[in-house]
Amino acid sequence: MRPLNFPTFRSAVAGITLAFSASLASAESTHGIAMYGDPALPPDFVSLPYANPDAPQGGKIVFGETQGFDSLNPFVQKGSPPWQMRYWAYESLMGRSWDEPFTLYGLLAESIETAEDRSWVEFTIREEARFWDGSPVTVEDVIWSYETLGTKGHGRYRGFWGKIDAIEATGARTVRISFNTEDRELALLAGLRPILKKSQWDGREFGDDPTEAPIGTAPYQPGAFEFGRYMTFERNPDYWGADIGFRRGTNNIDTLRLDYFGDASVVFEAFKAGELTATYEWNADKWANQYDFPAAQAGNVVKSEIGNEKPSGIRGLVMNTRRAPFDDWRVREALIQAFNFEYVNDTVNGGSQSRITSYFSGSVLSMQPGAASGQVKAYLDPYAGDLLPGALEGYELPVSDGSARNRGGLRKARGLLQEAGWTVGDDGILRNDDGEAFEFTALLRQGDAQNGSIIDLYAPALERLGITVNVETVDSAQYVEREQGYDFDMTTYWRVLSLSPGNEQRYYWGKDGVDTPGTRNLMGASNPAIEAMIDNMLTARSNDDFVSAVRALDRVLISGRYVIPLWNDSSIRIAHSKNLHYPADSLPIYGGDPRGFLPFVWWYQED
Repeated sequence: MRPLNFPTFRSAVAGITLAFSASLASAESTHGIAMYGDPALPPDFVSLPYANPDAPQGGKIVFGETQGFDSLNPFVQKGSPPWQMRYWAYESLMGRSWDEPFTLYGLLAESIETAEDRSWVEFTIREEARFWDGSPVTVEDVIWSYETLGTKGHGRYRGFWGKIDAIEATGARTVRISFNTEDRELALLAGLRPILKKSQWDGREFGDDPTEAPIGTAPYQPGAFEFGRYMTFERNPDYWGADIGFRRGTNNIDTLRLDYFGDASVVFEAFKAGELTATYEWNADKWANQYDFPAAQAGNVVKSEIGNEKPSGIRGLVMNTRRAPFDDWRVREALIQAFNFEYVNDTVNGGSQSRITSYFSGSVLSMQPGAASGQVKAYLDPYAGDLLPGALEGYELPVSDGSARNRGGLRKARGLLQEAGWTVGDDGILRNDDGEAFEFTALLRQGDAQNGSIIDLYAPALERLGITVNVETVDSAQYVEREQGYDFDMTTYWRVLSLSPGNEQRYYWGKDGVDTPGTRNLMGASNPAIEAMIDNMLTARSNDDFVSAVRALDRVLISGRYVIPLWNDSSIRIAHSKNLHYPADSLPIYGGDPRGFLPFVWWYQED
């Protein structure tokens, strides 16, 4: 591998510039960039620390899925592509290390340079970088990709485009992006935009045909498929970047296949029968008690638990505050009190799972118990009038005695509902002052058996309060459409969070998502304190200030009572063929995260 050494002349020029103009100050070109401090790996690193550079190549992995797909373009709002597609089939200028909270290393770009205040960033594209068709990646492709995704792409890409002041070629292989707002994360986010081939869309509108896959540069490219039934990805034997440090020892499997089934129970039966070679298991009780089928007993199936250090994220039942009565926090708190987590957890998981207690629980970023203090309090105090009870004082989820009745929780729920103007009539139905019955619909995706069971366990408690909950189950395409249009009262929610939260937080619960379709702000959160805490995160100059800002945001979110939290998986459970292997002695801090672990650092090898 050629070490990423850069001309000393350029470094000298950078030093002179720094001496004469602080506003134009920049670090010399380097192989990577970190949110705080320096990258852990040197310029000539052989491979990522959690990859096996000597891994053999070949073999096949077959996964089972329950969500259908009707699109091959993961970059537009229209259609529902396989969620894996944008991770497996596309690359960006920089690549993320899953062993560091937020550090990027050169991928399509051989180097990165940024101003001291990170008001601009410049990338130098590798001369050898190639698209699937063998054509070189050009500056023109990069600029077109940023503009097209920012103006015509999925909503997740548009916020970043609004913060770009200028994007321009500064050389045959260099492109500079200048920003119009103070935000230290932008220089890193710029390195993570997917790069697509401009000429593919000459004379045509990008995304008009969601059944056409954009041309990318990644080791895998789409192969044979049938909408709603299966999708394959084939490893390109001529992949341009096989020898760079960031890629060595990764992407070892020849074929990745997704097979689609009606529900999770059918997926499990297919795995037991040997039709699938790897599966994730999210139910701890099932993991402990139902993986004793013949193939497992014979040693042909291996159970691997991969630990991680990432935050819990938020997983549960989300309430749409755009609609009454969920626009009243007292109603939301009542429904949280009525949810008997201990009983549900015991029934579904054998009581083995711990509850999510905040959006960043289980990590250093989690809010601390009790009242806010220090810098966290200083961040929140100016917005005291916008905060709900518990944000400053401290908020804790209810804990039941584990019995099915949950009398204490229901008693508190009745009191809150009465405060909010809801009373039970002689007919046992809860009504407001206008005589309207408290009735709502829980929207579920077809095949979501576990969450269906959770709603079934929850419904009797709501009935005792005089509330009627209706369950509506729709197919995957309808569900995506309803979810993106916020057309639901309550639905399931699972938002994975990292140790380096940043601009994506606006996409998750920023105020623009109240009316903009397609964001992840399913709850309709809109609070000046949320916006301010995200601003504090993005402008923090020290790690301590960053942690305090995230802890403050965590308090605002959990006390907002938007979600009825469920359980956290402290480890990732993967059952797989004995012929599939991973570097078990060098796991990254993000553990078995599907975005960067399986299949990327696995390999196939028969005994």
